[in-house]
Amino acid sequence: MRTYYIFSSGRLRRMDNTLALELETERRVVPVEDIDHIYCFSELDLNTRLLDFLAQKQICLHFFNYYGHYSGSFIPRESQLSGFLLVRQVEHYLDQAKRLELARTFVEGALHNIRRNLEKREYDDICSKLDEIREGIGKTASIEELMSLEAHARKAYYDTWEEITGWEFGSRSKRPPANALNALISFGNAMMYTVVLKEIYRTALNPTISYLHEPSERRYSLALDVAEIFKPVFVDRLIFRLINLNMLKETHFDTNVNFVYLTEGGRKVFVKEFEETLEKTILHRKLKRNIRYKSLVRLDLYKLIKHLLGEEKYSPMKVWW
Repeated sequence: MRTYYIFSSGRLRRMDNTLALELETERRVVPVEDIDHIYCFSELDLNTRLLDFLAQKQICLHFFNYYGHYSGSFIPRESQLSGFLLVRQVEHYLDQAKRLELARTFVEGALHNIRRNLEKREYDDICSKLDEIREGIGKTASIEELMSLEAHARKAYYDTWEEITGWEFGSRSKRPPANALNALISFGNAMMYTVVLKEIYRTALNPTISYLHEPSERRYSLALDVAEIFKPVFVDRLIFRLINLNMLKETHFDTNVNFVYLTEGGRKVFVKEFEETLEKTILHRKLKRNIRYKSLVRLDLYKLIKHLLGEEKYSPMKVWW
């Protein structure tokens, strides 16, 4: 099954038992059984008949606005239901000690993977600083304190980005991104979020109950928790590679006085390489077999389920390559 990216405006509709994308000058038919999920980066007309069909086929539809910012997703109704797991998820949220324990593991996994990116580039001083911060994770007494610790670690991490990429960065800015590097991080993080969300949907986990990020209305905050672990590996490394290999250039960005965003051409370059990264395989040290990078996300979710059910302590994916 494949992920489909739509960059041209048109109409997406059900045609018999498959999908048709009708553009101004052509019609493209996509076998529905071949679709994993769909990303829409342009204006698209659709109707409830199409959404009902996508729900039947368990296909997620992700929308991005004109500037490439994530708008939202159409998620088919839950197919993997477990009342028992839902109760355990809520229990772990309401019990502050259990919630903090899980939140710490997400931060610990994220910082390990961030450190690995710097260790490979011999930023020894920053690695030492990250080590000091990591030692403080176990001493944090609240989610707020833990998030403050993570923020300090990320600032130290981002301070190296101008040197790694040779591009202007300054500091992290999101809404709107102030420069090309910030635009890339925002776009890549949104892509990672949707990948995690899709994998959560294929388990019995409820995506709205989270531990590091505060659950709130209108967002799937568990995807934010888990994405923290994988962003340094799948997004940050890709950004470094795209810039260092000169695959992305200034011409791939539209610049305004107040913001910068990826052009359609820039998004195409990013999603192509992102998709190829997810499809790469690696020998899993514990399973003793090759698995695709994107399968690491699902494996982490299964580990989280085991933790919630009291079967095994959750240990986040820590990059070893």
